[in-house]
Amino acid sequence: MEVPLNPMGREEIHRLESILLFATLFRPEVIELIKDPAERLTWVDSLAVAAGAIAREKAGMTVPEIAEELGRTEATIRKHLKGETKAGQLVRETYEQIKAGKLDELVRNIEVLAGGGKLVPAEECEELRKKVEELESENRELKAKIENVRRILDDTLERVKKIEELL
Repeated sequence: MEVPLNPMGREEIHRLESILLFATLFRPEVIELIKDPAERLTWVDSLAVAAGAIAREKAGMTVPEIAEELGRTEATIRKHLKGETKAGQLVRETYEQIKAGKLDELVRNIEVLAGGGKLVPAEECEELRKKVEELESENRELKAKIENVRRILDDTLERVKKIEELL
């Protein structure tokens, strides 16, 4: 599934927001920051607001609309969007990394986990991809053979009808 970098509609906004939040949370420097239990709640909240603000900005919402929807002041939203907060900087960097394709595997893993699936190592995933390709190829071959048998059967039935007409 593609990351909606310029979301259209609520569902895409929420997908981008979630991906930005989780991808930022998994960054090593953020993991260090949230190890301190006293700081964790503040950081997670700030990152969530920054992710929500940036996702909505990319959808074309105005600062007042974003502030209203997220329940924060316009000043707070502007600071996150301009990167004047550490959370805003981190989420904006994450957005740029996603946009550049540098976090494709992380984003895929986040989407798998969000869908209730389990993570599969890259090597195993590649093996499964190859197996799927092999099975799809085999399936195409079998379909072609079945179609060929149908043609032969139709031809045979046509010949039987002609023979019956002659008798």
